[in-house]
Parts: sequence; C-alpha cells; structure tokens
Amino acid sequence: MTNAVQEERLQRRFQLWDRDGDGRIDRSDWENEAQRILRAFETAPSSDRGEAVLTAYLSMWDYLAGHAGIEDGGSLGFDQFRDLAGRQLLDRGPEGFDEVLRPTIGSIVGLCDTDGDGQVDPEEFRSWIRAIGSPEETAETAFQAIDADGDGKLTVEELVQAVHKYHAGELDVALL
Repeated sequence: MTNAVQEERLQRRFQLWDRDGDGRIDRSDWENEAQRILRAFETAPSSDRGEAVLTAYLSMWDYLAGHAGIEDGGSLGFDQFRDLAGRQLLDRGPEGFDEVLRPTIGSIVGLCDTDGDGQVDPEEFRSWIRAIGSPEETAETAFQAIDADGDGKLTVEELVQAVHKYHAGELDVALL
C-alpha cells in the first residue's frame, strides 16, 4: 500500500513513461524512454552500452508485467502500476529496488560514465537528469543529496538507495 507522497511520485514516474497521455503504459513506453536516453548520450542502440540500457529497461518491464500477469502487447493503467510498484518495490524495501532497478541503474551508469571510473560525476549526472526528462535545474541539489559519502561521485549503490529513498518519501529531491 502506498502513502500520498509515494503515490504522487509514482504518478510522476507513470506520466514520464506515458508520453502519449493515453493513461496506459506498455513495453514500448519503456523502450522509448531507453531510446531517448541513448539519443541524449549519442549512443547507438546496437553498441554494447546501448544494448545494455535497452536490455535493462525491457527486462524491468518484463519483470513487472510478469508479476502483473500482463501478456505480450498488454499495458498497465496507473492504478495497476501503483499497486504493482507497491508490491514489488515499495513493500519490499531496499531489496525490491535492488532486484528490480539495479540492472537499469547500472546500465545507465555505464552509459553516463564517460571517464570509465564506474561512477557518475556531476556533469554526467546532469546529462542523465536531462535525458530522463527531469528538470535539469534539480541536478545539483539531487547530486548533493545522493552523494552519501561526499566524494563528488555517485556509485550504483548510492543511486539505487536514493531511488528507493525518493519513492519511500525519505528523500525530497526530484529524481524521476
């Protein structure tokens, strides 16, 4: 079960996927977001990094759709999505976010990480924020809130924990 803050954040996430505004999300919406991110980073879908992002996004959809009993070509309305995210992510806490989101976050870190150090610096993070459709002006504040150890770099672990805390209502910076 979700509280009001969680529901508002899930609604925002849902709307970012539902670009056509039909009130439904499906596998193509997730693929389209992955493609937008790849275009933002000028990365070919057929490259290793591009394939990793596409595979991670579509695997996340397949995981959630499988748990919802959605067949190929099916879609989710917001109420279904909210209930599913509640059961598979929010109710399971960090373990749910780790299982469901870590591969996607890891693939995006691999895409953003232009210097190859396995972490995201502030400029790489700003590009990520812009690519997922969040307001770029929130990037610096969000970066500081996520950088738990204060080293000026974000790890996959810090990002997974931040997304969990954001959706749990424990972190009040726009991440999605």
